Amino acid sequence: MGGVVSFVQKLLQNDLIAKFIKFGVVGFSGMLVDYGVLFVCRELLGIPDLLSNSISFTVAASSNYVLNRIWTFRSEEKQVGVEYAKFFAVSLVGLGISNLTLWGFGKMLPEWSEDYRFYILKFFAIVVTTMWNFLGNILFTFRHR
Repeated sequence: MGGVVSFVQKLLQNDLIAKFIKFGVVGFSGMLVDYGVLFVCRELLGIPDLLSNSISFTVAASSNYVLNRIWTFRSEEKQVGVEYAKFFAVSLVGLGISNLTLWGFGKMLPEWSEDYRFYILKFFAIVVTTMWNFLGNILFTFRHR
């Protein structure tokens, strides 16, 4: 166990790796928000799949912005609205990537139970979108940090 702890400590000493790990933790919380809102939109409100995905992605992106601003990147940017707009622009490209992933993999995979299939596809979309979001935000939104 001590070896694992020292390995994690070494990783956290590298600022970029530490930020990626924090970004991942925030992303995991965002995934929970995303899935929760997606379920409400799709299952309870009957909103179509891609629109439900767009709504849930937007809500999760907003919560992720707040957590990433405060914890991951420790931003002190005074123009919060401009910074949020940059974050949201990166997220919108991520939304496009997410929807394309859902659509593309949906066309490639065999028809399973429609309910489970969509949520599995959503997981793959999150994985694909995570790399874009991290790079876009570290190079564009929070580059001053």
